[in-house]
Amino acid sequence: MVRIAVIDYDLCKPSKCHQECIAFCPVNLTGGKAIEMSPERRKPVIYEETCIGCGICVKKCPFKAISIVNLPDELERMLVHRYGVNGFKLYGVPVPRQGRILGIIGKNGTGKSTALRILAGELRPNLGIVEGAPPDWDEIIKRFRGTEMQNYFKMLADGKIRAAHKIQYVDLVPRRVKGRLRDLLERADERGLWRDLARDLNLERLLDRDVRQLSGGELQRFLVAAVLSKDANLYLFDEPSSYLDIRERIRVAKAIRSYVPRDSYTVVVEHDIAMLDYLSDHVAIMYGEPGVYGIASKPYGVRAGINYFLKGYLPAENMRIRSEPIRYTISFTRQASAEAKRYIGWSRLLVRLNGFRLEAEPGDLHEGEVLGVVGPNGIGKTTFVRTLAGELEPAEGSVEKPEGQLKVSYKPQYINPEVLGEEKTVEQLLREANPSTLSPGSWLNVEIVRRLGIDRLLDRKLRELSGGELQKVAVAAALAREADIYLLDEPSAYLDVEERLTVAKAIRRLTEARSAAAIVVEHDIAVQDYIASKILVFTGTPGRHGKASRPLPLHEGMNLFLKELGITIRKDPETGRPRINKEGSFLDRMQKRLGKYYYLPRPSEKEEGETEE
Repeated sequence: MVRIAVIDYDLCKPSKCHQECIAFCPVNLTGGKAIEMSPERRKPVIYEETCIGCGICVKKCPFKAISIVNLPDELERMLVHRYGVNGFKLYGVPVPRQGRILGIIGKNGTGKSTALRILAGELRPNLGIVEGAPPDWDEIIKRFRGTEMQNYFKMLADGKIRAAHKIQYVDLVPRRVKGRLRDLLERADERGLWRDLARDLNLERLLDRDVRQLSGGELQRFLVAAVLSKDANLYLFDEPSSYLDIRERIRVAKAIRSYVPRDSYTVVVEHDIAMLDYLSDHVAIMYGEPGVYGIASKPYGVRAGINYFLKGYLPAENMRIRSEPIRYTISFTRQASAEAKRYIGWSRLLVRLNGFRLEAEPGDLHEGEVLGVVGPNGIGKTTFVRTLAGELEPAEGSVEKPEGQLKVSYKPQYINPEVLGEEKTVEQLLREANPSTLSPGSWLNVEIVRRLGIDRLLDRKLRELSGGELQKVAVAAALAREADIYLLDEPSAYLDVEERLTVAKAIRRLTEARSAAAIVVEHDIAVQDYIASKILVFTGTPGRHGKASRPLPLHEGMNLFLKELGITIRKDPETGRPRINKEGSFLDRMQKRLGKYYYLPRPSEKEEGETEE
């Protein structure tokens, strides 16, 4: 067995503890040396050669900064990179193929972004050699002899791979880039395509706008256009669907497929499985222990690969990556009974805000219901939620609430640490929301705090958290509060597939256990399909005028929404997950002819669905 000992030095605070991890180590107590304070780092270092893996240091660390894992010896031959002593280990690299789009799916913290940097040549793999001279390219190529990656790394070493990389966090762009969108696209353009890309990615009306004035979705489309305009032979897209509505996600997927040169390598990291399915030609799965080690699977066919990931078993590796499968087969279709308590209602509403006009049809919300809100960006979804929350007053109509105080828990679209209290720790925020959240035996602690990995962040201040960490903490705090209605605006942003399911399950359980109701604004079709009992559809002209339908039953609402988008969806017969039909395919034409844009295939139709590949 190979022992991996990892210390998260962002969490480790030796000045705030009694260093019991060192004092109680049995190897140290018997005269050996398995863990000690490093004079250079002034923090502990674990020696994996002498560590016996007893786990005492893991239990004694008050900040949960230490992880020790035992892995098979054979895996060490696949070691590609390690981030220093007691740092994260990456085993294997996803294999890109010329002329094909490789999709990568997996948990956050399992090495997806590290793999992209290695493929792009931004990070030279050190083969686990963290001290002394790093390996040269000849040694790296020799390690991969006889594999598909041998020729790839040879091309990388010879400078024959030129990469164009779309980064994960688009909100960093305005801090580093200045100027008008038109000038920036012209400057980035190496293929003479910037005007066509601006048209196909709906950027034409934004060309004279300063990049600092762009929203998250507009920045995302700008970056995709800038990357596609580069003359490269490797195109990397790290989460290209973030901040985008479903229509824009399809538009971006079509642009990537249309504008990437046919003989190039293309790699896409994506957590929206419907988008990944629609875009990819084959799929690699990243699995392991987040923050400790990650393993890249062999490439699979798109449908099979995503289904294996959801089922939690990879047959080519004979590896179980999850104790229980993720299933989308049962949607939360419970309807309110006649006796169900009516929490909130609204008449026909007219809301005016900074030149934008929102009209909403009358509706109401009962206990036990989850109302999914869908529609394009800039159409008034957040404005509607803020109106129900009491933050905005409608120009016409009214929001009807029962007598007495209605408790509302609101998670906004954009999380501002200053509003939450940036000097607060995560523990303080969760304790203020609900003290039982931190009780080890409570379901909130088990199903939310621990499953989302928030228990490792309790001592961190909010201002120290990354975008993804802050999103998880904000969602956990919103769900922890005792409330009658939970208003959640894009709760899955930055979360991986498993974390999205964790949040969806928690929302379902809350509405049932607390006899509460929820309104969820979400662009991920799979999440809405899984969680919603009713659908509110927004249409109109983004930025100018929006119109909200009355709350519709799931099938009726999804059908109306997808018809507006002009796309059709089928259900995978094995996992029940939604799959977007390729435009013009047999199923796409048939469902449009029947008027069933949201369609649940019977088992006998499995073969027809598979012809989509």
